Amino acid sequence: MSIAIAVLIGALTGVLSGLGVGGGTLLLLWMTAVMGMDQARAGGVNLLYFITCALPAVFGHIKNGLIEKKAVFWCVIFGVPACITGSLLAAGMDMGLLKRLFGGFILIIGVKELFYKNRSQRPL
Repeated sequence: MSIAIAVLIGALTGVLSGLGVGGGTLLLLWMTAVMGMDQARAGGVNLLYFITCALPAVFGHIKNGLIEKKAVFWCVIFGVPACITGSLLAAGMDMGLLKRLFGGFILIIGVKELFYKNRSQRPL
């Protein structure tokens, strides 16, 4: 892959990540489907990429008063142990199964986004 395409994909998914659209997921799909990278390696690259994209986005969201501290607290309390568990499970899993599980997850989320009403007006 040329450097120009890599820069373009990185910039595009970075903008989408900053908007909260899921640029990291799109990057993961790009790396596995187009570049032929295995799921575990693409996941590692995606995590490092996400850190560099998330930090500037967090500052922007804090500046605009868009951070719900109570939600952050609970997400961190339960998310960190779940993340560690998930990474340990993924490391020992067959890559074919991991790809199918990830694809199914993305498909479910896509269907949900297309067919279910927006419930973002509800408080947490």
